[in-house]
Amino acid sequence: MKNNGITEYFEEVEITREYDGYYYSIAESITIVILGSICGLKNISQIHQWAESERVSEFLKERFEINRIPCYYWLLCLMKMIKPESLNSCFTRWVCSFMPETADRMTIALDGKTICSTTKMDKYESPLHIVSAQISELGITLAQRSVDGKSNEIPAVQALLKELNIKGSVIVADALNCQKETADIVVESGADYLLCVKDNHPTLKKDIEDYVQDPHLQKDMKTICKTEKNRGRIETRIAYVTYDTDWLYQKSEWKKLRCIGAIHTQFETKKGKSDEWHYYISNRDMTPDQLLHHARMEWSVESMHWLLDVHFEEDWCRVEDRNIQQNLNILRKAAINLIKLFKTNTQSKKPISKIMFDCLLDSYTILRVLNQN
Repeated sequence: MKNNGITEYFEEVEITREYDGYYYSIAESITIVILGSICGLKNISQIHQWAESERVSEFLKERFEINRIPCYYWLLCLMKMIKPESLNSCFTRWVCSFMPETADRMTIALDGKTICSTTKMDKYESPLHIVSAQISELGITLAQRSVDGKSNEIPAVQALLKELNIKGSVIVADALNCQKETADIVVESGADYLLCVKDNHPTLKKDIEDYVQDPHLQKDMKTICKTEKNRGRIETRIAYVTYDTDWLYQKSEWKKLRCIGAIHTQFETKKGKSDEWHYYISNRDMTPDQLLHHARMEWSVESMHWLLDVHFEEDWCRVEDRNIQQNLNILRKAAINLIKLFKTNTQSKKPISKIMFDCLLDSYTILRVLNQN
């Protein structure tokens, strides 16, 4: 990846009003925000102060040919001008440019996150809710789409699936997105679905639950058991799958449904024992091991949401402009993507926070993150 590669991918971003770029380049401003976010800077004010410093401004000029740093006001204005939909398209093209060839055979997890600070602002008619698609095994965000409130997440997930090339992948989502139309879109796109069935489909859940809990039927199901110990907690996960689905009354309503499964998770801590069951449907003949793997991958997108809050304090971001909020969300994910790839490719044991701090202390460490060495 070239040092100016980021700028190149964002040169075609669209804006909300006419702007000739005479004073400051939109693409260069995007690059500044991404680089500042790699350093763990939490908002436009911090990023501007960092970029304007003598050491960093010389670095940006030398390595990225950014000769003019926008003032704080202009940097805000430029972020406000950018169309989030266009920025997302550029973002997705950029991510696809460095994806490994095996990416199309991985798990894509989808989930939404409400930016909590927008629930308290009068300028937002409803809270800003952003649905993200993530390549789980790599921890890389592929695309996102914003909606007004969690109630609109289902159509947003479906629209996002239509926009992406998901052929060959396994699509996982929470129970909210266990929808027949979503399953149709996944199969028609050449992918497979693994959907968690909960109380939004009570009859389907009850039928699968009755089958799995029947001791005579359960003994004929394929199964695997895995136990993990971590920080005084023992977690045992038992997966059950069967391809015997002809008895299922609702089978014809779910596109090419071929497999049902369940995961029984048992927890043991100093406080005692507990357990929970989760039930699944899929159009792929999954092995128990595959069920455990793909079901667990659903949590990767939740992990990314957690990183946005921990490292960038996104839920406390008080920016009142909707475009800026959405664009910052995308650019922060770009920074997380780069650091995650750097950790994977260099086999670094450092936590993300320490890599960010290294970048803040030494600008040339940013080049290592960009060049992945």
